[in-house]
Parts: sequence; structure tokens; C-alpha cells
Amino acid sequence: MNIITADELEPQQGIAHLTEHVAYMGSQKRERLFGTGSQTNAYTDFHHTVFYAACPTATPRGNVPMLPMALDALCDVMEARVEPSRLEKERAAVLSEMTMVNTIEYRVECQILSTLHRENRLAKRFPIGKEKLIRSWQTADVKTWHRTHYRPDNVLLYIVGDVDPAEAEKVIEDKFGHITAERQAAEIKLPELKEEASDLADAVVGGTVKATQSWHYPPVRHDWCIPSDSSEYKSLMLADGEVEYDVHLQKPYKLDEQVQFLGTDEIAPGFTLRPHIYRHELLQAFSLHLFAKRPVDPITDLPSFKRSLARRVALAALQIRLNVGGRSDDPAFTFVEFNQLDSAREGCAVCSLDLTAEPSRWKDGICKSLSEIRKLGTFGVTPGEMERYASALMTDAEQLAAQGDRISHGDQLAYLMETVANGHTFMSPEQSYEMTVKALSTMTVEEVNQAAKELCSHITGIAGDEGGMSDGNIVAVACCPKTKDESGPDFVDEKSLVECIKEACKVEVEPEEDVVVPYSLVPEDELNKAIEQNPPKWLGGSFTDGTPDTSPDKLTRPFTLRRLENGIRVNVAQNPFESQRGHLRLVAPGGRDAEKRMGFKEGSMAVGARAMQEGGAFGPWTREQVELFCVDHLIMVEINCNEESMIMDFTFPTTNVGNVGFGDNIKLGITGTEAVMQIVREVLVGFHWEEDALGRSKQSFRSAHESLQKNLEGKTTEMIMESMTQDDKR
Repeated sequence: MNIITADELEPQQGIAHLTEHVAYMGSQKRERLFGTGSQTNAYTDFHHTVFYAACPTATPRGNVPMLPMALDALCDVMEARVEPSRLEKERAAVLSEMTMVNTIEYRVECQILSTLHRENRLAKRFPIGKEKLIRSWQTADVKTWHRTHYRPDNVLLYIVGDVDPAEAEKVIEDKFGHITAERQAAEIKLPELKEEASDLADAVVGGTVKATQSWHYPPVRHDWCIPSDSSEYKSLMLADGEVEYDVHLQKPYKLDEQVQFLGTDEIAPGFTLRPHIYRHELLQAFSLHLFAKRPVDPITDLPSFKRSLARRVALAALQIRLNVGGRSDDPAFTFVEFNQLDSAREGCAVCSLDLTAEPSRWKDGICKSLSEIRKLGTFGVTPGEMERYASALMTDAEQLAAQGDRISHGDQLAYLMETVANGHTFMSPEQSYEMTVKALSTMTVEEVNQAAKELCSHITGIAGDEGGMSDGNIVAVACCPKTKDESGPDFVDEKSLVECIKEACKVEVEPEEDVVVPYSLVPEDELNKAIEQNPPKWLGGSFTDGTPDTSPDKLTRPFTLRRLENGIRVNVAQNPFESQRGHLRLVAPGGRDAEKRMGFKEGSMAVGARAMQEGGAFGPWTREQVELFCVDHLIMVEINCNEESMIMDFTFPTTNVGNVGFGDNIKLGITGTEAVMQIVREVLVGFHWEEDALGRSKQSFRSAHESLQKNLEGKTTEMIMESMTQDDKR
């Protein structure tokens, strides 16, 4: 439903969310779906209110078609009765929800979004609303909002699933055909709000992305980070100066928070930076969030799809560079991500750098990350990176196409809604794979480097590099612990943040060197030698719980249970619903329990498991080579330790990956199954324990402990566990 918090007037802040509760929870027809295996829910955001029902095609008992029942429930939302008892019940639920979301994470998100969108309505129209107003509304207020916005011309109905389109069309007409906008408007209880609502509707038409780009977007304008002399910029900036209504809420209002986010600095000729510092005693680490807002580039044809893939290749290359840098002997940051995502809820594409670092290392973290971004924008990707990440995109698309009809309806629906809202062309997984093959088969490293240059242009522009932007607007939000010592290394204010970003963009950078990534971790001659020295032999499974013994040479269903001659137990299950994907779990009994039984130091098993996750070098290969080998073969590795076991989880493709070239010129890599088995072997026989990985492991546990001391829920849970286990330190 095109019912958005950004449409709320000053005395209506939060009413979209409350009305959603009243309409959804008050529906008696929704209650008929209970006990049928259905899932229903509702939510409100900046750009829409969504009600959905995920149902079987027929009831479990009686085999009655469920599409009419589901549409009945959704239609009931359109005709909701606003009764005093229901309003009071949902008012209490919303106020309770308001206290539940009042966490440090939510406060940080509010600070970030308020700064990022200070030039438009989103900074002052968070869905949760204002407590004072929520407590004051009567049934007439809620009914006025409902009848104003819950109109058939303001609704989009999506149906995804095993349904007959012709039959669905008849049911839709039967259930919704009687509702009209005129009928809804006749029940508006507060006519005095009509005039201001009409003024807002008129103002939306001028100077907002809702008018210029997509009717699905909120009615906002943006301080774009694109050249002001470009035709794209001029097409987006409609003449909104003639509109007297304050559609972007730039004037002060009685209910506004007493915070100013509008201060800007000219960080370089033509570039403005809007800095903001958020300090709080519950924050344990420094985090930076650096943003540039750009128009969404609709994907409607092969050239635009190819540009989107080129951006993904460039972003993947940069992310791996940053990840490898984050695992160095002395990492400048504990987390870093650079990305650009189309956001329908915000009405723009947001290019973001998000990093966390130890408070005393905040300048190093900014310098390291911005240097890497500038390096990508200046020199682009290497041929090896181009080959690696293009191949990964191809394998991803192939696996998604192989899933076909097995992709959940919920995932399909979410993708469809976001695609339509952003003006992209919706493609099935099979169509997307076909277009990916066409795009990647002709993509050049020059096209990827052009995409990299555009992605990083706000950073290279500040530095004055050739090819950087000439002007633009950037937003920086730093969140950090409160400190009394303003002269210490962990103190940051707006001035020092701006200076640090400015200096970081001027650090000298050199082109990236290609890393030699092995085709195989275990050379064939070494494997043959190992087989000759220790010939593998399968033994049958033997059990003590009454399970019949299993044969060493037969496949059984649902599990094949065997044992290698060296003692390793192997269990294999085939799952046709995970097409071209596999999951391997290696379980070593012991875990935290072994610390006490074997006389280890408390916490050593957990810290050791994390050190293995942080490390990764084995045999003759460096950590960087192993990490890139995993990237080439789309392998994800997670190592954990619980009370009973050390657990290593691997997810991997079962097809040939790490392929080079396309079509008849393709050179196949080894299968993902072979690659993951090589990693398991090397972890068991040739793992390198690295001092810096141990240091990062200790630091992660130290940070988690410090954070726990200031987390009410977490600290309470820990105290309960201590009491239940007689203060067992494990």
C-alpha cells in the first residue's frame, strides 16, 4: 500500500504505524487463517505499508481453496472498523514496541538516517512516531488517516505462487470490486486536515524523486553526489522553489528533536561534507558511516544490466582487498564494507563505507579504508580480479537458475516488490542467467574500471585525482564512546573527523599487484603419493544404539553411514532441494567441556577456534592465497566451539568452479566438492597457527565481554547462566 510515514503531517507522526496495527490485528477474517499453516504479518516503512499472507493453496482439512480466504483477510484491512477497544489495545502494543526498539543499535540507526537525509522529510518521519501524539489520538484521528489513504487507487496487490491467473483475477474482482475511493473519502472524520493533506499532495509533484523517478519512492529530494553540471542532475532537480508548502520539513517545528545536522564543511573545491558525531556511554567501538547519494540506475536493458554487473565485480574486488587488509598483523579496523545499493525506502542509491575500529585507531581505520577505495577508483581492478569475480558472478547466476521453482515464494515476492519499486525489469532466475552469460562474455576490464571510477568518484574527487568528480555532497557519521579526555587518541569531533577524511584522501596509493591463486591446494603428485602410502579403505558403519550395521559399498537412504579405515566417521545425505550446493560439517568432540577434563586454560578452546577462523594459512599457501582460493570456489567457512564440540562448517557449490573464459574457450576449474575436501585435509594436517590471528581472536572476545557489561539483556542472561551452572567459567 502506498501509505507511508513520509506522508504524515506534523500532528500525525506515527499514525501510519498505529493504523496498520488497528487494521491488521482487528481483522476477524484474518483469524480464519489460523490453524491452516498460513503466516500473516504487516509492517510500515518510509515508503509503504505492507500486509501479507503466505498460505497453502488449500486448507489441510477439507481441501478448501485458500486464495479467497487470504484475499478476504486483506480486503478486511481496507474496510477496517476503528473501535475504541481495538484502538486502546493496539496503542498499548505500539507503546510497548517503542520501548523494545529503544536500544543503542536503534539510536545509532536514527542518528545515521537523520544525518543522511537531513535535507528531506525522512529525517523527521520515523515509522515509530512520537509517544506524545500516540497517546493522544482518538478513533476519529485513526479513521481519518485510514479512509484518506486506504483507497483502491493507492494499493498494489501482488500474488506469487501456485495459482491460476484467470481464476485469481475473478477472485480479486469479487473481493475488492466494491471498494471505491469516493466511499472511503465519505467517512473522513476530520475535514480540517484535508486542506493541509491536499497542500502536501500538490507539493509532492514538484521537486521530489516520487515525481521524477518512481511513484513508489517517498516524496523527498536529495543532496546528490553527482556533478551539478550534468544532464542527469538537471533532470532530477525540478523547480520546487515556487512551492510554498514546506514539503522537505526544513523549518523548525514544535515536536522536532533539539539536534542540528545541517552544518557542512567544504572539504575540497566543490565538495561539501556534512559531519556528525554521536557519542554514547553504551558504545564500545568507533564506527564511521560515509555516504554519497546517487540516483537509481534502472536496469531495463542489456547495457544497464551489464553496468550493474561491472559494479558488482569492482565492489567484490575492493571488499576482498579490505578483508585481507583487515586480517593483517596489525589491522586498522575490525570490520569494513564498501557498497552501493538501490534503496526504494529512501528513493536513491546509497554508496556507503561502514567501518568499525578500536577507539584509539579511528584515524588509521579511516586512512586505510579510504586509501583502498581511492586505489580502486584510480587504478581499477587487476586482470586476475576481473577473471575471478566475473567467474563468481557466473556461478552465482547458474546456481540461482538451477534452483528454479524451488526458490521460496516469500523471497520471490520481496525481490519482485523491490524490483518494481526501483524501476528495474523483473527477470526470472533463468532469464537472469541468460543475460548474465551475454553480459559477462563481452565485458572488458576497461568497463569494470569505468564502473570502479564512478563508484569511487566522490573519494577521488576530494583528492583531486584525474577522473574524479568535480563537485558533490558527502555525509559522514561517526559513532564513538563518550570520553572525558579530549586530548587522547580516542577523541573525535567534527573538525578532527573532517581533517582526517581530507588527509586520508591524499595518501599516496600504488596499483594493486595480482596474487597467484593456486588452481588446486593439493598437487596431483602429492595426492597420489599420499594414496600410495595410506590406501583409503571404506568400512561399514557399526552402532551401539540398535541401528543396523551398514555396508561399506552400498548407498542407503536417507543417509549413507560409513567409516574410513583411519577412524573418521562419514555421514552423507542427498538433498535435491539444494541444487548445485553442498554443506559439509566436521565435528570434533570435546569443545568447552574438554578444557576442564584435559586441563586446558579456561576459554582456550573457544579462543583457539576463533583463531583458526581469523587465520587460514596452511601448507605452502599464505592466508591471502587460501582466502582467494575460497573466493574463486565460492566456499564459505565458519569455525566455532560450543560446550561439546569443535565444529567446522563449509558451504560450497558441487559444480566446476574457478572456471576461466566463456563458451568454447572455457577452462574448467575443479569442483567445489573437491576444493572443500582439499581445505578440510589441509586444515587437519597442515594448518599454520599464526600469532596475529590469535591476537585478533583475543581482541574479539575482549570486545564482546566489554559490550556485554553494558547490555541489560545480555548481562542478565549471563548472570542467570552463572547461577544455574554454579559459576562454571565455561
